[in-house]
Amino acid sequence: MKVLIVDDEALARGRLRHLIEGMDGWDVVGEAGNGAEALDVFSRSGADVVLLDIRMPGMDGLSAARKLAELDQPPAVIFTTAYDRFAMEAFEAQGVDYLLKPIRAERLHQALERAKRPSRAQLADLRLKSGEPEEEQGRQHIRARMGDQLHLIPIEDVFFFRAEHKYVVVRHREGEVLVEEPLKQLEEEFARRFQRIHRNALVAIDQVSRLEKVGRGRFRLYLRDCDESLEVSRRMLPAVRERLGL
Repeated sequence: MKVLIVDDEALARGRLRHLIEGMDGWDVVGEAGNGAEALDVFSRSGADVVLLDIRMPGMDGLSAARKLAELDQPPAVIFTTAYDRFAMEAFEAQGVDYLLKPIRAERLHQALERAKRPSRAQLADLRLKSGEPEEEQGRQHIRARMGDQLHLIPIEDVFFFRAEHKYVVVRHREGEVLVEEPLKQLEEEFARRFQRIHRNALVAIDQVSRLEKVGRGRFRLYLRDCDESLEVSRRMLPAVRERLGL
């Protein structure tokens, strides 16, 4: 996988290059110091992934990302910045992740692995070619903070939401995070993808593997790609069975 590094600071570009050179399967094919230069280098390098700073002279990272997103075959864009206030704009520019400086090797590796997955534009193109209906528009990420890092979790990577005290646990492919959004609000927003199975839990429909009786009147749902099972309440059991065909 080919990577283009875009940052107006040479030291920052050098650090990212050093981190990537220590990872198997990734090759830095170019560097740029601003958005306009990034578009030019990308046209010649054909990078698969662009690591893109936001605050740069001339064309900034958000403007460059929007230009890249308009291409027939856009690269995956990972924003790398010292500022957390641009996260929503980064999402709107179709960034696959948002890394706050200083960037740790482990976090960078997670973002690069996520960038391997098909983008929304690529998935939409595949659906169009196969005759499948387009997905409804809406939020495609959950925003969460872990320490000094701001994470954008793709909804398609979420296994379940579970309310715990005043927080909601978001269990996803890379682990779990806590958000302060009400479970009811999440249920209404993502009703097409998730099913309520308990007063405190929503589960991703496409992740359900099986429903098992584990005791007198007690049932649990098991997921395909997650090692954690979830209790189904008696009250929700009929709706769960009907919607999931279990």
